[in-house]
Amino acid sequence: MSIVEDIIRLKEEKNAVILAHYYVDEEVQDIADYIGDSFYLSKVATKTDADRIIFCGVEFMGESAKILNPDKCVFMPDATADCPMAHMATGEEIEKVKAQYEDVAVVCYINSTAELKTMADVCVTSSNAVKIVRKLPNENIFFIPDRNLGSYVAEQVPEKNIILNAGCCPRHVAITADKVKEAKAAHPNALFAAHPECTKDVLVQADYIGSTSGIIDYVVNTNHDEFIIGTVDGVFAEIKKQAPGKKLYTVKDQQVCVNMKKVTLEKVLDVLAHDTNEVFVEKNLAEKSMKSLQKMLELGQ
Repeated sequence: MSIVEDIIRLKEEKNAVILAHYYVDEEVQDIADYIGDSFYLSKVATKTDADRIIFCGVEFMGESAKILNPDKCVFMPDATADCPMAHMATGEEIEKVKAQYEDVAVVCYINSTAELKTMADVCVTSSNAVKIVRKLPNENIFFIPDRNLGSYVAEQVPEKNIILNAGCCPRHVAITADKVKEAKAAHPNALFAAHPECTKDVLVQADYIGSTSGIIDYVVNTNHDEFIIGTVDGVFAEIKKQAPGKKLYTVKDQQVCVNMKKVTLEKVLDVLAHDTNEVFVEKNLAEKSMKSLQKMLELGQ
């Protein structure tokens, strides 16, 4: 019996559901029940009837799934798969900004720890950040932890005063403006689609800016054959499934998320076979962070 057959058998025996982010390897995406970006998977996690959630992603994703499903068992194929940006904000900085701006709303990108979520008024993802910030009654918004997504939101919602934090995604800031120019020179007929976690000088060169799911939809549905992709190349798998004739190029070599790469079929099988790497979130922490996640689901509809 193959490893994939073992995974399918155990998944059925244990009434498990496998969620996979677009950034994990294609072979992992192939065995998932649901594939998507963080917002889509957050919604799926609240609607599943499965007893076990196997989250093929990084730590904050499994943590969020557990917070939203306190009565379900959530497992991560690799317990060390983490997102550096998830830790790039502090309570001290939040308190400092709150002292400066009386009506400030703390808007927390879902790519963050449960602890940071407890300090936020609402969570957002890259696909709904603009929509949610626009809906908030507050004029002043402290956007944590990603400065680049915050900067993009500020441009789209100029009526708000967006205060930026210093955090960033190491994978997206490695996609530089010079590298984009080189890629465009090498592929002059290609359109450029970029994630808003990229820096502003990269985004100004983009034909389209959007979340991972937004980029996929753009490439699949645009009547064009060639595209340069300004995000982690795990999205290529879904694009090729939906539009196999499209030519796809990265901006730079090794356009991968090293933490997402830690998720393998072998580790998915181990989780199913031995119930390893179960996610636990302390009850008080979970209850406090649940409020900002629920607000996201409410405003993001």
